[in-house]
Amino acid sequence: MADQLLIRMDPELKRRLARLATREGKTSTQVVRDLIEEYVKKRDVASYIDALWGRIGQRLESAGVAAGDVAKAVRDVRKSKARDAGRR
Repeated sequence: MADQLLIRMDPELKRRLARLATREGKTSTQVVRDLIEEYVKKRDVASYIDALWGRIGQRLESAGVAAGDVAKAVRDVRKSKARDAGRR
C-alpha cells in the first residue's frame, strides 16, 4: 500500500483544483501526485546525472566505443593536462 500525505488547503482552492482536474479527466489526487513527481524530478540532481550518464553510455555504445576506449581517452587527457601544467 502506498503512503499517504495529508495536506491542508483553502477550500476555494480545493474546489478550483477539483473543477480543473475534472476538466482534464483526472482526480485532484492525480494532479497533486503528478505535480509532486515533477517537482522531485526537477530537483533530484543525482537522478538527473545518472540518467545523463546512461544516455551518454548508450550513445557511445551505439557508436562502437568500448569502455577501454573511454578509459584511454581519460588517461590521455590527464597526461596532456599534467604536461601543460608542468610548462607553466
